Amino acid sequence: MSENRRTALVTGAAQGIGAAVAQRLAADGLAVAVVDLDENACSDTVEAITAAGGAALAVGADVSDPAAVDAAVERITAELGGPTVVVNNAGIIRDNLLFKMTVEDWDAVMAVHLRGSFNTVKATQKHMVEAKFGRIVNLSSTSALGNRGQANYSAAKAGLQGYTKTLAIELGKFGVTANAIAPGFIQTHMTAATAERIGVPFDDFIKFSAEQIPVQRVGQPEDIAHTASFLVSEGAGFVSGQVIYVAGGPKD
Repeated sequence: MSENRRTALVTGAAQGIGAAVAQRLAADGLAVAVVDLDENACSDTVEAITAAGGAALAVGADVSDPAAVDAAVERITAELGGPTVVVNNAGIIRDNLLFKMTVEDWDAVMAVHLRGSFNTVKATQKHMVEAKFGRIVNLSSTSALGNRGQANYSAAKAGLQGYTKTLAIELGKFGVTANAIAPGFIQTHMTAATAERIGVPFDDFIKFSAEQIPVQRVGQPEDIAHTASFLVSEGAGFVSGQVIYVAGGPKD
């Protein structure tokens, strides 16, 4: 492993946005730890990176479990180098209207999105401080502004924005930036699940959504990967504490 090559940790990287971000960061020259709940599920992302000449490691970990995250970071440090770039993308949905939502649905979403992001940064910040360089990117959502049937998800994503701004304040003096990306409609397995929940064919859901977006198309995982690539770059060192809506148009 090159002494000068930085290591990135990307959670929820087996598919969708996480996989696209992992592949883009590898193409940018970073060694990438592809982290997901099931290590075997990471194989496609890892193979895509290595086939393109990059360096990647599949790591299975439940991000909501601090001991599992600590163990994952120790392994990543030993095999790739201490991670100084963290992209917190792992997420789940347990959508329902408030009166149908269970406490378990609420807690599960909070555990993955919020506690998971807390665990990964807490476990990696020492590597960033020692390197006097760090990049943290947290995946929020336009749902942070409120979305019917997503009280848990919206609250978690809004919480991530406050968390991101606090990280920027606390860690800035160590050369660490923290920013959030808030995607709009991105064509992934998760949005397909949303279409299924509301009983609309996914193609129709995409067509209807595209008509509401100023650029007249839905987003792709690569759209988020491009933004993450910039935020973790050397050149983005004066961008911190920001929430960037990548949604094909303005959001309030």
